[in-house]
Amino acid sequence: MALQTAHKLLRVGVIQDGRIVEEHHVLHDSVTIGDDARNTIVLPAAQERPGRFKVLENRSNQFHLIIDEHMQGRVNLGSSDVDFDALRSQGLATRREDATFDLPLQESARGKVELADATLFFHFVPAPPEGSKPVLPPELKSSSWRTLDQLFFVILAAMLVLYVLSIALIVTRPPAVEAEVELEQLEDRFVRAFIPPQAPVKEQPKDTGTSPDKKTDEPKAPPKKTATATAAPAGNPAEQRQQLASRVAGTGLLKILGSKGEGGALENVLGSDMGGTSVADALSGAKSGDGALAVGSGGNGIANPQGDTGGKVAAIGVQGTTGAGKVDTGTRQTVRAPQVADAAAEVDSSEVSPKDMARFIQGRKAQIQRCYEKELKRDPTLKGRVMVRFNLKPNGRMENIEVEQSTLRSEGVSSCIITTIRGWTSHFRPSDDVPVSYPFIFSSGD
Repeated sequence: MALQTAHKLLRVGVIQDGRIVEEHHVLHDSVTIGDDARNTIVLPAAQERPGRFKVLENRSNQFHLIIDEHMQGRVNLGSSDVDFDALRSQGLATRREDATFDLPLQESARGKVELADATLFFHFVPAPPEGSKPVLPPELKSSSWRTLDQLFFVILAAMLVLYVLSIALIVTRPPAVEAEVELEQLEDRFVRAFIPPQAPVKEQPKDTGTSPDKKTDEPKAPPKKTATATAAPAGNPAEQRQQLASRVAGTGLLKILGSKGEGGALENVLGSDMGGTSVADALSGAKSGDGALAVGSGGNGIANPQGDTGGKVAAIGVQGTTGAGKVDTGTRQTVRAPQVADAAAEVDSSEVSPKDMARFIQGRKAQIQRCYEKELKRDPTLKGRVMVRFNLKPNGRMENIEVEQSTLRSEGVSSCIITTIRGWTSHFRPSDDVPVSYPFIFSSGD
């Protein structure tokens, strides 16, 4: 008998954890289930369930139950309940070409379809009057408290109470009275911050006035002599020389040398015969013997001066000076700078050549050497071998960087190498991750 859809509606719902979580009232449309968003009832994807399956199909104003070979459930046909296995085995449901079974439903039919993650129920209900909306029974309606996460609500309420109590405690607590600190109790560094030191002020000498009892310490400048006082008569050279000799006779070198002759010291220097003795006669005693001013070839004379060790000074115009002693400048040494030796890369892929990868790493060897030189300042004996392993990504970056083996015994160099390699971007674009191993050999240059 055809279903009178004008008076009956097909009610379809989903039960999970003993509660109705979804419900639909269908008049003419078919009911589909699956993970496709276009389904009447959307369920999580499952291996045994297709993305879109028509479980209740409306044909000629009558609903048909569609089940497959593995679907389980029960249906009430008015007189008794029959499970899906009996429907398939007893021929109550018609087998279709797509290996599914078709069962026409009457107005009194009701049943459920058991799924892996939910239970689908269906039955027919009278159609509501026009203009009214279907209302669930009170026992099926969900309340706000039942739909609320009770554990979360309890934790939130407890935190709110603690927060209010903490604020009330802070507000009602009297403020702490801080004792005033005297300036003498502060440390010198704080005093200098508050009151910067000032440069000492030089005391200005007080004006003593014209008091005869106090004498000033400033020496008096000697009176300047006028030109007329020292000027000699321009017409008598002999008198002029005599006056000059009398002024400088007791000063400077002339006072030490003394005077000889009747003319005094100036007469000895400026005189034509120098007290009756010529320059050649005065030096005649210095030419012979081993005197300090001996002009001959022997001794430490003027012609051949010698040092304490037997050295000789070259004359003017002679290039070079010889001596008996030698200056030890030490052994000549060659100092080598710290370096990172080149090595071969191990690449586990046919898409990236080991030589090209080694050339790429060696082009950035200066960055690795800076990591080594930084730690070499702390430990000058630092040297060894660090084996670094990383994965070359399809985008050219290096990831999963780790130090596989190290004889350098320096965590600072290892961490610096990892940070440096992580910032590299190569021109290689492999189709998959490529494992790469490269050894860095460090030597301090000693």
